Amino acid sequence: MIRFSMLLATVAATLPSPASAQSLANRIRRASDGDVRLAFAAREGICGDGQSYIRDRSRGEGNYITMSNWSGGKGWRNRPCEDGPVRVALKLRDGEVRSARTFVGGDWPEPASGVTDLGTVGAPTAAAALLELARTTPARGGDDVIFPATIADSFVAWVPLLALAKDRTVTRSSRKQAVFWVSQAAGDKAAEGLSELVNDDAEDREVRDQAVFALSQLPRDEGIPILVRVARGNKDPAIRRKAMFWLGQSDDPRALALFEEILSRPN
Repeated sequence: MIRFSMLLATVAATLPSPASAQSLANRIRRASDGDVRLAFAAREGICGDGQSYIRDRSRGEGNYITMSNWSGGKGWRNRPCEDGPVRVALKLRDGEVRSARTFVGGDWPEPASGVTDLGTVGAPTAAAALLELARTTPARGGDDVIFPATIADSFVAWVPLLALAKDRTVTRSSRKQAVFWVSQAAGDKAAEGLSELVNDDAEDREVRDQAVFALSQLPRDEGIPILVRVARGNKDPAIRRKAMFWLGQSDDPRALALFEEILSRPN
């Protein structure tokens, strides 16, 4: 626990100042009703056609991230995959983000009435501001603004994502989104934090379930040992069953060894 807390403190020291992120979040909240646009640099490996798809080259040539703004259409695979920028269009009403769309590459169309364009901002500040909006937005918009923060350049996303996932003042759906993106962004660095979330008996059941799933998405040598421990010893039978389910999907020898151990026990 101490080692993990020290790691959190070390990484947190590299994050943008809370004041700069809060300032940008406040600018967004104070904007007039309508669309609020901002753009920032994408992290290495992220590209898109500015319209239909976003791809993460670091996860393999065919790894596409499909978003709600998907428009596809014939020949979309042949369109160039541009390295940035990340462009986020927030739909604002009464000072709250109601929804958001994320694009990578391309350009904004000419602004129409009801559009506030904040221009290009620093990627770490933009990401931190988006996660601040996710923390304080009660509606679905809080879910929508988490993803773009994970693809911002020079931003260590998993630390604030894990903090968001553990914050019980945040909506359940946003916390579950945060857990999912922790699993995609963090690898072994967040495995211990996810394990703590799973084993917290006071935690929301759906959030714990999502944390079990997130562990199943980590590289095998990071997630499987924790899932085995959860399946073997967690106090909650439903959580143990969930861990067993994802172990069963893994086809990992350690999972099979656990199943054999359980089935071999005398009644």
